[in-house]
Amino acid sequence: MTPRDASDDSRWSDLDRPPLNAAALRRGLVREGGLWDEVRVVARTGSTNTDLVALAAKGEAREGTVLVAEEQTAGKGRLDRDWTAPARSGLFFSVLLNPAEVPVTRWGWLPLLTGVAVATGLSRAAGVDTALKWPNDLLLTVGGEERKAGGILAERAGDEGVVIGVGINVTLREDELPVPQAGSLALAGAVSTDRDPLLRAVLRSLEEWYGRWRGAGGDPEASGLQETYAAGCATLGKRVRAELPGDRAITGEAVALDGDGRLVIATGEDVQEPVGAGDIVHLRKA
Repeated sequence: MTPRDASDDSRWSDLDRPPLNAAALRRGLVREGGLWDEVRVVARTGSTNTDLVALAAKGEAREGTVLVAEEQTAGKGRLDRDWTAPARSGLFFSVLLNPAEVPVTRWGWLPLLTGVAVATGLSRAAGVDTALKWPNDLLLTVGGEERKAGGILAERAGDEGVVIGVGINVTLREDELPVPQAGSLALAGAVSTDRDPLLRAVLRSLEEWYGRWRGAGGDPEASGLQETYAAGCATLGKRVRAELPGDRAITGEAVALDGDGRLVIATGEDVQEPVGAGDIVHLRKA
């Protein structure tokens, strides 16, 4: 699907959901010597990740390109799940990174790094307590319950690049939730749901964390990433079920995050299994 530039549509049906100000975002984010090279805002597209991967393949996007959509009609989550939401109800964007200084074996930390950056940025700008569900979900507390309000998806873009997509529910109302377990910044009592400063805060936080991690050669310990992620990870310390590739599942307590970003699950006495990919379900205590 060909993206439409947001400037092509100056009207909006929901006065509580004004469009993003593309020019102001560029002024606030693009600077000499900074990470962000270009900020593109489109009114509607299928998936910002798909679009940005394609632009990178054609040489039409450089590191630091940010692609934001007011509405996604075919947004992608992990495990081929769909991500849909009303227009202008959230932040739906992708960024292109080229961490050439970092060994490819450490690129698996990028989704976790993005989670830390998003949580940090939203805590500063929206005034909400956030938590991370391994490996890529953002949790907010709504009515005393943890609910998923955001997700992250990383995809390779050629041999040298990684496109990271982020979706965050901002003003989604109860009657608009795709599932009862979903949430939004508004439902969590955010002090601000103005998407312009929220996006700037998240991208500035991502620039800060990416620079720290890249400067440490991708070392999660030296950059402070491993410790910070573990401190904000709601999965650690919980009894979980890991649904793994190949229709295999294991159950146990999530006890640690190892140096490769894998979740370590204690499945029995003196038995610990690292999980690098899979769907994690937080189980209620018996």
